Order: sequence, then structure tokens, then C-alpha cells
Amino acid sequence: MGDDIRRNMALFPIGIVMKLTDLTARQIRYYETNELIQPARTEGNQRLFSFNDVDRLLTIKSYIEKGLNIAGIKQVMNLNKEEPVKEATVISDSSEKKRKEMSDTELRQLLKQQLMMNRPGSTPMNRGELSRFFH
Repeated sequence: MGDDIRRNMALFPIGIVMKLTDLTARQIRYYETNELIQPARTEGNQRLFSFNDVDRLLTIKSYIEKGLNIAGIKQVMNLNKEEPVKEATVISDSSEKKRKEMSDTELRQLLKQQLMMNRPGSTPMNRGELSRFFH
């Protein structure tokens, strides 16, 4: 499975995303309302987020901490060539089948691998800014 497909696969419910990003469900829904993220929806209308969505939420959180408002974040994200506006996370038949076949252990391994991965121009999720812990 290619990295692009894996990073865009809808895997995480909002509860897990809240823990990964330290954002509240209300904040995440607000960013969705303002079209900063576009998680996939199951048939039961549950949001499922991809690694790309989590990365995007962490970027939004970083901009908020730096003092940008939503309008400013939209402009920065639209102008930033490294992070173009991505298509919405989609649940395709093949990705949903693969997701259902994955065991919890495999999913945790995949998450750990993505967390530790250092992509060009970004900080791994496990090495974020520590400013949120010091007030």
C-alpha cells in the first residue's frame, strides 16, 4: 500500500484524534465547519480522520498558538505550497476493507510509524512544541 493511500485512509474516530492533538471535539468540529479539515463520514455519519487530517489539525493548533485567527489560518494554508488544500478524506471500498482487516496491533504499529516519521518540512508528532506544557 502506497504512503499517500495510507496517509489518507480514514482510520481514527474523533475520540482518538482528540487525544492525539489535545483538541476538544468542539474545536475539531469548528475547524470542520470552517472548512479547514474534511474528515470522512461513515454510513452512520461518524467522522473518521486520516493521518493527513491529524497533521492538518496539529498545524492549525500551532497557528492558533502563534496568534492567528481562522481567516489568517485559511490564507496561510492556501498560500503554503508545502501544504496545499487536500481533498477530503474519503472512505473507499478498498481502504475500508483494508481498515477492517487490520488488527488493533497493526493499526497501533502504523500509528507509531507515522508518529516517529520525520517528513521534510515538518516535525514528527511526538516532537511538537513544548510551549503548551509551560504557562
